[in-house]
Amino acid sequence: MVKAYELRGLAKEELLTKLSEQRKELSELKVAKVTGGASSKIAKIKSVRKNIARILTVHNQQQKDGIRKASAGQKYISKDLRMKKTRAMRRALTKDEKSRKTLKQQKKDTHFPLRRYAVKA
Repeated sequence: MVKAYELRGLAKEELLTKLSEQRKELSELKVAKVTGGASSKIAKIKSVRKNIARILTVHNQQQKDGIRKASAGQKYISKDLRMKKTRAMRRALTKDEKSRKTLKQQKKDTHFPLRRYAVKA
């Protein structure tokens, strides 16, 4: 079984060679399944498929990380690199936009401040 943390240390070419090896092994196992091979080979198909998924996941993560580094500091960020969050959260006002006041509201606040009353104890 291939471990994801081991794969993260590998280069792109090494990942792709591992991927091709795993795919080749999977095709051999599928042939063995059709020809009525040993049950141990049939049981191994699941683990090989999971290994392929792990390798592809790490490969895609490395690609995305490389693109992130390349596009760092640019004005616009690619949609797949932006924060997902939720649709409502993406459309919500920012802190700065929330705190802004209209000119009329600013004048009203300055001319009519909140009255403070001294309470006798």
